Amino acid sequence: MSPSDQNGTKREQPAMHTPPVVSPQDWEAARQELLVKEKAHTRARDALAAERRRMPWVAVDKSYVFEGPAGKLSLPDLFNGRRQLIVYRAFFEPGVFGWPEHACRGCSMVADQVAHLSHLNARDTTLVFVSRAPQADIARLKRDMGWQMPWFTITDSFDADFGVGEWHGTNVFYRDGDRVFRTYFINNRGDEQMGGTWNYLDVTPLGRQEVWEDSPEGYPQTPTYKWWNWHDSYVDDAPPDQKWVEVSDAGEAAFRNQQNP
Repeated sequence: MSPSDQNGTKREQPAMHTPPVVSPQDWEAARQELLVKEKAHTRARDALAAERRRMPWVAVDKSYVFEGPAGKLSLPDLFNGRRQLIVYRAFFEPGVFGWPEHACRGCSMVADQVAHLSHLNARDTTLVFVSRAPQADIARLKRDMGWQMPWFTITDSFDADFGVGEWHGTNVFYRDGDRVFRTYFINNRGDEQMGGTWNYLDVTPLGRQEVWEDSPEGYPQTPTYKWWNWHDSYVDDAPPDQKWVEVSDAGEAAFRNQQNP
């Protein structure tokens, strides 16, 4: 069906120059050829994440105040007891296109991508959104859009100080006792990849915390796959479920046999 303009008149689309149609064997050969490049891309992405984990940190010595559903909070409070904090600056405030019914369309698309937060929490990581809108408006927006992430109100120069005063962006922080450090920042098209658990963990200083990762000495790491759980079944400091360990071990063994027949 041809698309229509605003008056309902059908518009003819230019012909698409589609790829050739080939046999299943030729299609599989083409897939395998591309797979070599895709695997190289994956390895390069892992290497970049390893380099990111070795980036220098900068101490955050200034105090910041946010408004939450229960009142005022500091930046350390936003960690909610965890060591890592990811802060996305979403534009929802007077003057933003969509106000007051909606947040920025781009920021709303980011919010729609956010995976279940329990998986990040299980890796000692908290994700929050921050905006300049009052808490009452944020609560209404979250309810209307079905969003679950913690969302706080900026009350001071936090946005200007961390590169998100005029544009969206994701800041990453690490807490060591009472000290907070800024470890990473990503914005522009870099924010497009955010939303999935793995992409969030890959921008944190501790990474996915699995044994295959190239991380600095002493960083926390646990056996690959073993910490995974249903999002309603994580228990702090609980050992991996033995049945799941057996299932994941069998899966890894089958994959290795397939790769090395």
